[in-house]
Amino acid sequence: MTDETASFYEQVGGHDTFQRLVEVFYREVAADPVLRPMYPEADLGPAADRLRMFLEQYWGGPGTYSAQRGHPRLRMRHVAFHVNPDARDRWLSHMRTALDELQLPPLHEQTLWDYLDRAAHAMVNTFEPTPGTEAP
Repeated sequence: MTDETASFYEQVGGHDTFQRLVEVFYREVAADPVLRPMYPEADLGPAADRLRMFLEQYWGGPGTYSAQRGHPRLRMRHVAFHVNPDARDRWLSHMRTALDELQLPPLHEQTLWDYLDRAAHAMVNTFEPTPGTEAP
């Protein structure tokens, strides 16, 4: 299969690349005082698996996400969470760290980053401060 006919998923290294991306991302999230409380599970592993499966499917990999969870409906799945600009920016910062660790070729890196940036902006559902962080 040539690079021109390979999916983006295959071009960037397939499962291993997306596995590394979410591992680094969730390592960062685990230490974030705003984002970590959005994950009620003690173990971030299930959340990491869901994100990895979603990204793999989106970029041309296996359709495991839809087979297990149905249509992604990202905004609907995130509506219960307080996703304000601060949360978005933190998410993007941790994703930037993860993406940088992959050291993808520039075109692939930019393609993936552009998507992640647009997706993060689309998830914002409030402009209210994060509960518990308001100034007295």
